[in-house]
Amino acid sequence: MSDLSHVDETGRVRMVDVGGKDVSRRRAVAHASLRVAPATARRLRELPKGDALAAAQVAGIMAAKRTSELIPLCHPLPLTHVDVELSVAEASVEITASAETTAQTGVEMEALVAATVAALTVYDMAKAFDSEMELSEVRLVEKTKRDM
Repeated sequence: MSDLSHVDETGRVRMVDVGGKDVSRRRAVAHASLRVAPATARRLRELPKGDALAAAQVAGIMAAKRTSELIPLCHPLPLTHVDVELSVAEASVEITASAETTAQTGVEMEALVAATVAALTVYDMAKAFDSEMELSEVRLVEKTKRDM
């Protein structure tokens, strides 16, 4: 009935059974861009180290760890590493998030959730003085699987 991995032959949603798959080392990298006014970017760059960008980094890492609670059919994964990097450009904040695991399924959703939540955290902190920010270009950049 569907080519969707989380829908069975009858059209019912389901969690994919990965029990028969081999454990492998998996990594995914996602990117998000938060377009901001140049004045907002300047304000973010001028903040003392550890303020808004550090909070967004921690929020992204925490979100990756809770992805299966946010996305109903995702498997809870034993994440071995999560990294979230933020850089402020002229009129944007660029976020790159990576997630790694040794498991039977990939970590794309964890990387995507980390990048998105980090961007939303910056948005939340800057919304009082920039009402035209735009979260865009959330995408998977890399996905790798290495057999063990």
